[in-house]
Amino acid sequence: MSGLSGKRVLLIVAGGIAAFKVPELIRLLRGKGCGVTCVLTEAGRQFVTPLTLQALSEAKVYGDLFSLTDESEMGHIQLSRSADLVVVAPATADILAKMAAGLAGDLASTLLLATDKPVLVAPAMNVRMWLHAATQANLALLAARGVRSIGPDEGAMACHEFGPGRMSEPPAILAAIERLLDPPQLLKGRHALVTSGPTHEPIDPVRYIANRSSGRQGHAIAAALAALGARVTLVSGPVGIADPAGVSVRKVETAEEMLAACRAALPADVAVCAAAVADWRVANASGGKIKKRPGVAAPTFELVANPDILATLAAAGPQRPRLVVGFAAETDDLLANAQAKLARKGCDWIVANDVSPASGIMGGDENAVHLVTATGVEDWPRMPKQLVAERIAARIADVLA
Repeated sequence: MSGLSGKRVLLIVAGGIAAFKVPELIRLLRGKGCGVTCVLTEAGRQFVTPLTLQALSEAKVYGDLFSLTDESEMGHIQLSRSADLVVVAPATADILAKMAAGLAGDLASTLLLATDKPVLVAPAMNVRMWLHAATQANLALLAARGVRSIGPDEGAMACHEFGPGRMSEPPAILAAIERLLDPPQLLKGRHALVTSGPTHEPIDPVRYIANRSSGRQGHAIAAALAALGARVTLVSGPVGIADPAGVSVRKVETAEEMLAACRAALPADVAVCAAAVADWRVANASGGKIKKRPGVAAPTFELVANPDILATLAAAGPQRPRLVVGFAAETDDLLANAQAKLARKGCDWIVANDVSPASGIMGGDENAVHLVTATGVEDWPRMPKQLVAERIAARIADVLA
């Protein structure tokens, strides 16, 4: 059975000559058991009819933002979220610009602004429009927001020019959809250990030392590894986000508890230490709540070092994972500190990021990382943490698969 069986695609058809390829894409998706709901823009109607799309998709075709009937039956918000994936094909320069600007003047652009699902675009336009700085800037902005793209191809165009701008062929778009909705199980049979979130080191029963880590990056990495087929153990400090689906979660509070949970999870093929572990804990933590009393001096605390989880997992031995990945969250001298940490901890990779307040990364939805290895440094652009996670998981698969 196809991995697309039972999945649903919301297909937005914009106004370009490449719309003539859309019926074939619908046929291929339906042949895989994938449900397709089409949204046809006013310009798209100039190239393909609603009747054609409805006959092939076996579903109603939508197009009017202000249809009282459609709004009563489903509503544009529900329609934008009822699919597993939103595909824009052809993705013209016009609709890409609307997406980048966050416009919502018709049904298609409103759906794209309202959706909480992954979005894949298949650009199609004249070569000069494709190469224009405005189009390239819009594509870069959309990529930074997590929008995936396929193509365009290079070749002869309807306008009698030659170059990049042809929409990818339906089989290639289908393959891109399959990669998103049914990722290859490159890590099947592998065990991944991931740490995430902060640790809370108690001062007394109601107070603790902690940091601003949200756990979003570590949780996203756990989900991305699971999507590639790995058996994932996620050791998480206290976070306010949901557990990733398909992942075994061990919840802990302190660094010592996190290390114990990591040791219990071994052996593993890869360990990704994304947690922001507190460096110190209070040696003289109080068993009762510390009270503030008039005339009594503020308490003082002795701090002692917490166990080094990354160095422990990276240490040579029979249970050392084949690949050990650490994180370096720095506010100054990012790459120098990351390279020093790589050597000091004995791990294989360091994922370095700038967490100074101006970056907005600590606790935010985006990240800008540098992958530091023994062979050098890779600078990755700023992107959603989900895409960072997918990229890290793909690199891990390159090593372990």
